[in-house]
Amino acid sequence: EVQLVESGGGLVQAGGSLRLSCAASGFTFDDYAIGWFRQAPGKEREGVSCINSSDDSTYYFTHYADSVKGRFTISSDNAKNTVYLQMNSLKPEDTAVYYCAAERTTCTGWGKGDYWGQGTQVTVSS
Repeated sequence: EVQLVESGGGLVQAGGSLRLSCAASGFTFDDYAIGWFRQAPGKEREGVSCINSSDDSTYYFTHYADSVKGRFTISSDNAKNTVYLQMNSLKPEDTAVYYCAAERTTCTGWGKGDYWGQGTQVTVSS
């Protein structure tokens, strides 16, 4: 059974940090790109960042690239089949449900995602 389980969300003050985790199981981790997405209230879900498990190369999805570069860092522990999103200098506009997803592709070829987690809430207070 394929599973993607996010954790690490919560309530944090502006300027604070959180590290989200995405634990994957049930598929060959190294064959997949793993992406982080977020959905703010009343908005569509959109991509934040992605990592190619095969070589740990990283990618920021275009929409949020300017707003998260320098603050958010994606990384992977292939031995644990886990991808992390380190989020620093959080802002109220980062408030959203954060999802991880996996697709058997590279980050630059991302489509709709083959597998999705259930999401974790991140709330940044001002």
